[in-house]
Amino acid sequence: MRWCLRYALSYRDLEEMMNERGLSVDHTTIYRWVQAYAPELEKRIRHHLSLTNDSYRVDETYIKVKGAWKYLYRAVDSTGQTIDFMLSAKRDTKAAKRFFRKMLKLPQHPSPRVINVDQNKSYPPAVEELKEEGVLSTA
Repeated sequence: MRWCLRYALSYRDLEEMMNERGLSVDHTTIYRWVQAYAPELEKRIRHHLSLTNDSYRVDETYIKVKGAWKYLYRAVDSTGQTIDFMLSAKRDTKAAKRFFRKMLKLPQHPSPRVINVDQNKSYPPAVEELKEEGVLSTA
């Protein structure tokens, strides 16, 4: 299962690798293992991952997911380490605010000193609303 989570391997690739090693495992079984154990693994290793710094860069792009166009919001720190991401059907203040809330509640990331954004007009109102609510610091 670690190979599947760490490397870009399909479940069928893993099934083939297991067969080469003398193990008869179906790809759907590997899928079920990932669904069952990945959340627990993520919980256990999250605090061992390196912390991000306090300079955030936020951007969004338009991608196709299962035939439907969605906005992918993504936040990285100044070194390029991913802080968080979110898919949204809309690109508006409500979606930006939801993404900021999701990103800011993560305990392993420090509160941002600065958040750099692009020209998306929905970011300033979302940031102002979060400052008024006390979610974002005004310093």
